[in-house]
Amino acid sequence: MWVKLCCLLLYFLALFVLARVFEAVAWYESGFLATQLVDPVALSFRKLRTILECRGLGHSGLPEKKDVRELVEKSGDLMEGELYSALKEEEASESVSSTNFSGEMHFYELVEDTKDGIWLVQVIANDRSPLVGKVHWEKMVKKVSRFGIRTGTFNCSSDPRYCKRRGWLKSTLIMSVPQTSTSKGKVMLKEYSGRKIEVEHIFKWITAHAASRIKTIYNSEHLKEEWNKSDQYRVKIYLFANLDQPPAFFSALSVKFTGRVEFIFVNVENWDDKSYMAEIGIYKTPSYILRTPEGIYRYGNNTGEFISLRAMDSFLRSLQPEVNDLFVLSLVLVNLMAWMDLFITQGATIKRFVVLISTLGTYNSLLIISWLPVLGFLQLPYLDSFYEYSLKLFRYSNTTTLASWVRADWMFYSSHPALFLSTYLGHGLLIDYFEKKRRRNNNTDEVNANNLEWLSSLWDWYTSYLFHPIASFQHFPFDSDWDEDPDLFLERLAFPDLWLHPLIPTDYIKNLPMWRFQCLGAHSDEEMLEAFPDSENDSDSENKEVFSSDREASEDDELGTFHRCREGERRCGVESCVCASQCCHREPCERRARSYGSYSSTGDTEPDWSTWPSDMLHCTECVVCLENFAKGCLLMGLPCGHVFHQNCIVMWLAGGRHCCPVCRWASYKKKQPYVHPQPLSSEPPS
Repeated sequence: MWVKLCCLLLYFLALFVLARVFEAVAWYESGFLATQLVDPVALSFRKLRTILECRGLGHSGLPEKKDVRELVEKSGDLMEGELYSALKEEEASESVSSTNFSGEMHFYELVEDTKDGIWLVQVIANDRSPLVGKVHWEKMVKKVSRFGIRTGTFNCSSDPRYCKRRGWLKSTLIMSVPQTSTSKGKVMLKEYSGRKIEVEHIFKWITAHAASRIKTIYNSEHLKEEWNKSDQYRVKIYLFANLDQPPAFFSALSVKFTGRVEFIFVNVENWDDKSYMAEIGIYKTPSYILRTPEGIYRYGNNTGEFISLRAMDSFLRSLQPEVNDLFVLSLVLVNLMAWMDLFITQGATIKRFVVLISTLGTYNSLLIISWLPVLGFLQLPYLDSFYEYSLKLFRYSNTTTLASWVRADWMFYSSHPALFLSTYLGHGLLIDYFEKKRRRNNNTDEVNANNLEWLSSLWDWYTSYLFHPIASFQHFPFDSDWDEDPDLFLERLAFPDLWLHPLIPTDYIKNLPMWRFQCLGAHSDEEMLEAFPDSENDSDSENKEVFSSDREASEDDELGTFHRCREGERRCGVESCVCASQCCHREPCERRARSYGSYSSTGDTEPDWSTWPSDMLHCTECVVCLENFAKGCLLMGLPCGHVFHQNCIVMWLAGGRHCCPVCRWASYKKKQPYVHPQPLSSEPPS
């Protein structure tokens, strides 16, 4: 997880540097920056009208370029970045979708129950033509959608009773606007009563009703009273301008941030005394002033702070976010981090996507689960102070120059999704290249695995746990005829719940007995090498006698089993041992142990069996690495009684092989302890 988080932070850093490179290239080619002011006199009439439409100011009664230019200057300073965005938005010929309501419940759910937006609905009465034609309606939808106003069409033929109850007996236009200034307040429906059915007249009607919700100040006394008043709103934004009504984007934002930010329009058109404005630091108009408990902030002085709906919306969201905004942000970041697994995971393509789907499900589930207690804590009344301190931290951090750069980059990459996706893909391919190179240096085999090999290993892994279900450390016999009776496999297929057993955990490994190998005496390695062949020859001669006697009394199948036992005896050189197969006879091993006992009594180094657990079999060699136990090495025993090097058996078990390397007894299941045979007396029988 931390690797993916570091990769994501590195990607964001690369995006930040790339944005600065684009700014440098644009400055080198055109000679201006996005924050550079534009003189409206140098713009054409078409560009000036485009700026006014993006800001939401009507210009139908202004045929002269001079009047249009003055209106642009009165609404706010124009930057190169805003001009570029406005021209690009005009050139984009994307069709905006409009909702078709199916009935009363659909209309109530989307329009009347939506408390933080504006709706424009065209109602078509029964057997009547629409008030606005199809061509004009498409223009209207495209014009109002710039300011977050949603549109729809309600045909009374789908629900005539609701239209009759509402009094919609003729085709009309309905506008839905929140009635109060509190969040989640009531919604009022207004009907268009104008005679002119034109796009500009309908748009003026919409902006007039939206602007009526904004508090308007017409004199300095009222400004002084409002400026010094302390109420429920911690954040207020003032527009000082010489306009008849605020721009449409300003009115639309007042609806969107209902209950969070208060919007105030100060009309300074007929002011003679502007001394109080100078006292509070307002020396020019138009000005967008943000007033917070921490001080005054002039909007438009930093990077990306344009006079547009999108720019001011991102600015206010960073200062006064909702819980939903933070949840969406965390959801995007978590999914971007999870998709890094597609490039970090090495091996087959199918393996990458399987790991990706698993990571996406895990991360999103953990995100939702972690948000539930957060939402519960935020509802507690005694956490209001914590909430206020959190918002204060947001306001301090998001009014810095670095935060303005981040907001500008966010608007740039969100308007160019292809660039964002291509840079993410390129970053992922670089991670994949370096990760593959690192694993090749570590000689990891999974880098070269193909899809068929990985699916085969996945099937082997799954069937291994299917055939070896989890068992607890309990004392009960384990008599399995799985390999002898294939019908058991068909029986298991008949019960699907048996396929759903969880995987075998490795927690039992830490409960296995561990101790250090100790010896009673110390002898040199040369003496051991000289003495060992004699002992081995003696034991072999005695084993030959045992083998001949057993050959006369055993069947052909027992003969093969005894050969395997004899091979296992060569790995034992102690007081007693057990053969590699469970069905093997113990008598030859016991005779070999007696020969070793006589050998060790001659002066050879003898292991200290008192330090071994009572249920462990005695031997001096690890069958995993085929090396003898050295003095002081760490040993580990399994429930079946066989002993190995601790490192060897842990690596064996952690690799998914949860059974003994010698007898194949389940390593997580208890077994009846083995009782060491009593050594035979060396005295001759009487």
